[in-house]
Amino acid sequence: MKQAYTDYVFAFKALADETRLEIIDMLSCGELCACEILEKFSISQSTLSYHMKILSESGLVNASRDGAWMRYTLACARVMCPCADGVACPTFAGYTCQ
Repeated sequence: MKQAYTDYVFAFKALADETRLEIIDMLSCGELCACEILEKFSISQSTLSYHMKILSESGLVNASRDGAWMRYTLACARVMCPCADGVACPTFAGYTCQ
């Protein structure tokens, strides 16, 4: 049976950026507001919006509006935080798994 590899192209392209990989890592611990993501990077809000648009359009991230801010979660339920016991995530101190 031949795989439909084109289904995966957008996801792999979205993951081909270090900033977006870090964002996916952060979201593996649960929902985050754009402001919380922005705190961890030295980028503008418009640059973050660009990255989040790519992640959303690739199907990796879900976005929902919360007043003036956007809230983001991983779209794939198979992606689990390695620290699912509720302890702080080792990569991003201060974030706790949901």
